[in-house]
Amino acid sequence: MSHEHGHFHDPKEKKRQINRLSRVIGHLQHVKKMIENDEDCADVLMQIAASKSALNGLGKEIINEHISHCIAHAVEDGDTEAIEEFQKAIQKYI
Repeated sequence: MSHEHGHFHDPKEKKRQINRLSRVIGHLQHVKKMIENDEDCADVLMQIAASKSALNGLGKEIINEHISHCIAHAVEDGDTEAIEEFQKAIQKYI
């Protein structure tokens, strides 16, 4: 169940995040091809590590943006439900 708190995402930030996600998808597609082509397992693991790192970086970026904008507004508005939902999301993320 998702709480609607009517927030707005900066289009430039959203574009940046989508671009980062596209790079992660590219990493994963490369990993798939490596496995299909029976490439060296150590090389595959390195690409998986790069994918995980890129995805974690995107997650951190989203967390920071959400805290800076959405949670700041939720605190101002006394929206404890939005804050609690974000805390739950953080727990699942980590």
